[in-house]
Amino acid sequence: MKGQDTDFDYPWSFEGRRSAVMAQKGMVATSQPLAAQAGVHILQSGGNAADAAIAAVATLGVVEPHMTGIGGDAFALTHFDGEYAALNGSGPAPSNARLDRYRQKTDYTSDDGTPVIPTSGGLPVTVPGALDAWQRLIDRYGTLSLAETLQPAIKHARNGFPATELIAHQLSRHAGRIRLDDTAAGIFQSDEEGVSPGDQITNRELANTLEWIASEGPDVLYGGELGSDIVAAVNDQGGVLSLADLDAFEGTWDDPVSTQYHGVQVLEHPPNTQGLIALEALNIAATLDLSADPLDPDRLHHLIETMKMAFADGRATIGDPKTSDIPLDQMLSSEHAKKRASEIRHRAACYKPRIGETGSDTVCVVAVDADGNAVSFLNSIYYPFGSGIVVRGVPLQNRGAAFSLDPDHPNVLEPGKRPFHTNTPAMLRADGEFRAAWGIMGGPMQPQGHLQFLVNLIDSGLNPQAALDAPRFRWRSGRKVALETTRIPSEVITNLRGRGHRIVDEQTHYDAGDSFGGGQCIYRTPEGTLIGGSDPRLDGQAIGY
Repeated sequence: MKGQDTDFDYPWSFEGRRSAVMAQKGMVATSQPLAAQAGVHILQSGGNAADAAIAAVATLGVVEPHMTGIGGDAFALTHFDGEYAALNGSGPAPSNARLDRYRQKTDYTSDDGTPVIPTSGGLPVTVPGALDAWQRLIDRYGTLSLAETLQPAIKHARNGFPATELIAHQLSRHAGRIRLDDTAAGIFQSDEEGVSPGDQITNRELANTLEWIASEGPDVLYGGELGSDIVAAVNDQGGVLSLADLDAFEGTWDDPVSTQYHGVQVLEHPPNTQGLIALEALNIAATLDLSADPLDPDRLHHLIETMKMAFADGRATIGDPKTSDIPLDQMLSSEHAKKRASEIRHRAACYKPRIGETGSDTVCVVAVDADGNAVSFLNSIYYPFGSGIVVRGVPLQNRGAAFSLDPDHPNVLEPGKRPFHTNTPAMLRADGEFRAAWGIMGGPMQPQGHLQFLVNLIDSGLNPQAALDAPRFRWRSGRKVALETTRIPSEVITNLRGRGHRIVDEQTHYDAGDSFGGGQCIYRTPEGTLIGGSDPRLDGQAIGY
């Protein structure tokens, strides 16, 4: 504060420390306080964890508009009445998405000259599966209606909300993408100076759309008038989406995939997500004699090398299980983990990684109710503002940019095929009992965050908040790795450089538009106490009662 006025500085930093939040009846943790409050309000109004998760994620579509919404995809892991399930709300490529057609329509290529799908416009738009997933979760487990869970989001969209310093920073950073669409520019950039911290943002078009859905249901998108508007906008910008694609979409329920890490069962979402990458990394780490110190350089070195191996395997094999032969058993086997671990040497190495993705605009909501039911829910439009197309206040995802146009790749574009997805909701179970719902968003940071968070939690004994707070690395490619250098001792950084790691400092990493992810966790003790953590790298909170 300067003088007696309120001209605050907003440096957008996260130097502070948080204590873990504890409660007895219910809790919601996510990346924005208004969304967490919406979820807790639903719990206190008679809803359960499923209802609370949808209320929170719908609100995030309003208050973090560049990250998520009904124009994207969603994944969830659920725990209700002792049973675990995986909800896949990711939409496929359009039925007219032929490989030769896309290769001809794109002017973009990778470094080796291979055609790639652009990240903006109509071509990367796949079927948005999130709204269908919201309804399916409510239908299977909810106690309230979808319309009831949408009310907090509608209120914030219509009445407005203050832009936080982080949201203002991100909207400013992505101003160029916002300007790709006149509708988006009108909503999210009121003047040439953009949005400042504390400015009120309203999205009355989105409020009207959500009220429409609350009144008539998801069919307004999947085959109805809203769907027709989306198809027209996408095809006007070079896409090939059809109303029949939307009408035919149905999300699916599957079984989680899992592994044991030092006595704790880790559950992840199955492919087409990268959950397998996290599980393979944990299997490799389980064979290593890691220090309990999160900043021990030998521990950091081995975890970085572990992630490279898991990415090398996962990126080469994971796609839509309906069309790809995924070696799930091999990736989860202890024999494979031991073989991979034996390759780690004192110096940094390369393992022919194919990490590929850079998008990281995803939200994570975790909710636990008084009965111990839980949901870990991730919702994403992929890049900031997705494709750059906004219809009736709804940004449309560009998840199709994750497809490969290499005909020999497991993630090659095919009509009706789901793309490789970064979203990986997760849970923990110990002694046969539910222990935690959690997730760490951030594109390819997600499995890296999963590995580091769990090693902090299980091996270092840090509580959920402290385990999220601890400094992170983010492997980028080859021997290049970003570190939160402002919080890692210089001697540790020097040690890692001496092993051959090419260190990218924290500010350079952020300047390139990258992050170290954002996590949420609610842990339930055997006595029933809820312990929540919310990543300090974002605006969020864990709120309980």
